[in-house]
Amino acid sequence: MPIRIVQLGTDRARDEGLRIGTVRRPPRGVPKAEHAARNFYDVWLPELAPSEALLTQARLADDERAWQRFERRYRAELKRPDQSRLLDLLAALSHQTRFSVGCYCKDEGRCHRSILRQVLQERGAIIA
Repeated sequence: MPIRIVQLGTDRARDEGLRIGTVRRPPRGVPKAEHAARNFYDVWLPELAPSEALLTQARLADDERAWQRFERRYRAELKRPDQSRLLDLLAALSHQTRFSVGCYCKDEGRCHRSILRQVLQERGAIIA
């Protein structure tokens, strides 16, 4: 039952399962009670989002070299014990249940979720 990597706020796919928001901040102007109904997320997991400093760096990454620097630093953050355990949990759950993880960015290629996808695969997760 693969993990779907999604853009938060978009329509849900059929059988997508629980949607997990791996973002630093909740959606602006949306009451907490409406996050799921508006297709943002059912559960918020900011621990897997890049730190504030890295988010700034990602927004300023205007070439491949800058993006690779961001990726190295984000991967280092994901190796911290708490984040590492969460990644192991998600990878294991991907073999048992349907769920999705995501971020707000339109372009996955320049979004931390593209890196999250790779890291989860490296940990044995099944990815859609």
